[in-house]
Amino acid sequence: MSPSACTIPLLLGAFSARRPGQELGQAHALEWLAEAHARSEASLARLDGSARATFEQSIRRRIGRFGCQASQVASRGFSVADIGSDRWDEMEIYDIPNHSYGRGAAVRSAYFSNVVAEYFELTYPPDAAPPSDIIHVTCTGYVSPDGAQRLLEKRGWGPLTHVTHAYHMGCYAAFPAVRMAAGFLHSPPWLRARAEDRRVDIVHTELCSLHLDPSDHSPEQLVIQSLFADGLIRYEARATPDDGQPGLRVLTLAEAVLAGTADSMRWAVADYGMRMALGRDVPDRIAGAIRPFVADLRARGGQRESSLAETVFAIHPGGPKIIDRVAEVLELAEEQVAASRGVLRDFGNMSSATLPHVWMRLLEDPTVAPGTPIISLAFGPGLTVCGGVFRKQ
Repeated sequence: MSPSACTIPLLLGAFSARRPGQELGQAHALEWLAEAHARSEASLARLDGSARATFEQSIRRRIGRFGCQASQVASRGFSVADIGSDRWDEMEIYDIPNHSYGRGAAVRSAYFSNVVAEYFELTYPPDAAPPSDIIHVTCTGYVSPDGAQRLLEKRGWGPLTHVTHAYHMGCYAAFPAVRMAAGFLHSPPWLRARAEDRRVDIVHTELCSLHLDPSDHSPEQLVIQSLFADGLIRYEARATPDDGQPGLRVLTLAEAVLAGTADSMRWAVADYGMRMALGRDVPDRIAGAIRPFVADLRARGGQRESSLAETVFAIHPGGPKIIDRVAEVLELAEEQVAASRGVLRDFGNMSSATLPHVWMRLLEDPTVAPGTPIISLAFGPGLTVCGGVFRKQ
């Protein structure tokens, strides 16, 4: 394997996350999920009385067997206000008594547009300084103009800030976004919105809760519906010298698509939200490729062979088994992957927004000393493996 990589003067910092409007304990979220599936099945199959009760008991057992439990994910955040509510006739997306599959793609897209536009206005208050570039990252909704463009129009930033959409890459998308930021920061003057005060902002808006189809009771979908959550986060990329500014210094980046894995993970637009397909072989496929990938990454990042035990790992927590298999193959101690497990436990899998939450946690953690090397890894459709070597500054 020979992934492409580069060494660039780049610092990631000023992380700012906003929690979604609904924050549910996992037990509550799974109860709601079971009720949604039962109502959908009762509507489609015209179940009532004992037949409905029998199906509801069955779906609860299936969620208990296949879903992520509270011991693995303690809570999740949802921007869709329907999640957790028992007012089924009043819901905007999951009014299952009237729409057995939930609302269609057009309604879900409009909901995404409104939530994202509101988030951009909140994360950039009226007195905020405009960045030179905004990279908007998402794989859970597409609309144009998006929230970033609406912000520019409203604030009069049109001549000052460029907007770039980085869409549909899935959980690893933070790495391509960082790579884009590096290119923007080091681009020639004639490509820039302005030459002075260079700052690229990367903004992730993932609304995974928009993409539930309660009529699909397959084990694969129960895993996905009990694991994914919503995440909103913004951070800065700057090309600054080592002047003591807190952040994560990027030493190298790498990316590779694994041969023979195209069908292991998919993310496609469907009639009732986007649909993910997740093969059971994903953890083993990643485990089989990760050792040579990390060895090459460390060499490009200038890490000594003896320094692995001193390194902290920021692994995208695609699920508990992903962290387990990577830690097993690389022979990592539990404290080396604690930040990834903590984010998964506290928030669930927020798609592309998850890894920046891990980065933010490591940057804010006083037990991770300045100068600590950090190896970060993420995985997504392709199968694509991405990685980076950082140094806490």
